[in-house]
Amino acid sequence: MAASFFVFVISGSPMPTSYETRLTNLRQRMRDTGTDLVAIGPSSHMLWLANLSPHGDERPVLLLVSQKFAGFLMPALNVDSSRQHTDLPMFPWADADGPDAALDQLLSACEIDRSDVSVVIDETMRADFALLLLDALPGARRTFTDETVSYLRARKDGDEYDALKASALLNDRAMQAGFDALRPGITEREIAEAIRAFYKANGAVPMFTSVCFSGNGAFPHHHTGETQLKSGDAVLIDIGARYMGYPSDMTRVGHVGAAPEKFTEIHAIVDAAVNAALDAAKPGVPARDVDKAARDVIAQAGYGDRFLHRTGHGLGLDIHEPPYITGTSEVVLQEGMVFSIEPGIYLPDHFGIRLEEIVILRADGAEVLSELPRSAFVR
Repeated sequence: MAASFFVFVISGSPMPTSYETRLTNLRQRMRDTGTDLVAIGPSSHMLWLANLSPHGDERPVLLLVSQKFAGFLMPALNVDSSRQHTDLPMFPWADADGPDAALDQLLSACEIDRSDVSVVIDETMRADFALLLLDALPGARRTFTDETVSYLRARKDGDEYDALKASALLNDRAMQAGFDALRPGITEREIAEAIRAFYKANGAVPMFTSVCFSGNGAFPHHHTGETQLKSGDAVLIDIGARYMGYPSDMTRVGHVGAAPEKFTEIHAIVDAAVNAALDAAKPGVPARDVDKAARDVIAQAGYGDRFLHRTGHGLGLDIHEPPYITGTSEVVLQEGMVFSIEPGIYLPDHFGIRLEEIVILRADGAEVLSELPRSAFVR
C-alpha cells in the first residue's frame, strides 16, 4: 500500500501573485548574499514559498531555486495531487527507478556550477534528503536559511497580517470562553475541551490548550490534567489555534473567588514588564534590548530568579520561528516582524503569572494583535 500523502495549503489557486513575489524577493536576496541555489524540503518554508508542503514518507521531495529556474523533485505518485497547488515544474521519479536521475535533470535545469556552488539547505528537512543533494554537489559551500528564506519570512506582508489579526481576534473569544466556563470542581482538561470545542465550532484548528490551576501555573510548560479547580485558586491559560492558515498564541490569568496572596502584586509587575517590552520594541532595536526591558522590571521588583524563560518568539506560519526575543539575540528588529512578548513570574506551589501578547512591528513601534485586556479574570 502507498503511504499517506498530505498537502497543507493556504490558497487553492496555483501560484497566486504573492507567491511569485516571494520567489522574486528570494532571488534578490540570493544575489545579495551570494547564494547560487536554495534547497527546500517539505516544510513551512516550502509552504510559504510555493503554496505546497507535502508531508508523507521517506521519498525525497525537494524544491530547488536558482536565479534561472525553480522546480520540484517529486515522487511520481504525488505529482498530480501537487499540481493542484503549484504550477512550478515537476521532476518526477518512480519507486522502481529512485530519485538520482530526476535530481540530475533538475540540477541541470537550474544551470549552476555543481563543482563550485553556494547552496542554502532547509534546516528542517530530513537529513537523508539533504545528503542526497549534497552528494550530487561535490565541494558545495552550504549554509542554512537564516539570511534567505527565514530572513524574508520574518517580515510579514499584508495578507499575512490580515490572517494573523483574524486568528488573534478569534483567540480572544476562545480565551473568554475558557474563563467563562470556570467553576469550582471543574478540571483543567474540561476547560481545555471547552476551548477546543469553541475553536472547532468557529472554523479553527486547535494547536495547544495549556490550562493551569493553582500551583500548576508555576510550571511554564504544564501539561493540562485532571486537577480540579477550588475557590481561591489562580488560573493561567495559554492557548492557540490555526485560523486562515496562521496560528494564534496568547496567555491570560485570573482567579476564582478571592485572589491568592500576592497575586495582585505579581500581576501588576508582569503587566508592567509587558509594557516596558512594548515600549522598547522598535525597528532598529536589537531583540536582546526588548528582553532586557521586560527582565529589568521583574528583577527590580525582586523576582528576577522567577522569570524562567525568554521574553518571546517569532510567529508566522510556525508557532515558533525567528526572531527570538532573548537576552543574547543580536537580531535587529525590523518593520513587519511578528513576535510574542510574554514575561512571567513563577512561584512554586502557589501560582504562575504570564501575560502574552503577539505584536507586529510598525515604523513607530509595536502593534498588539489581541484586543482582549490583560487584566485578571475574576470568577
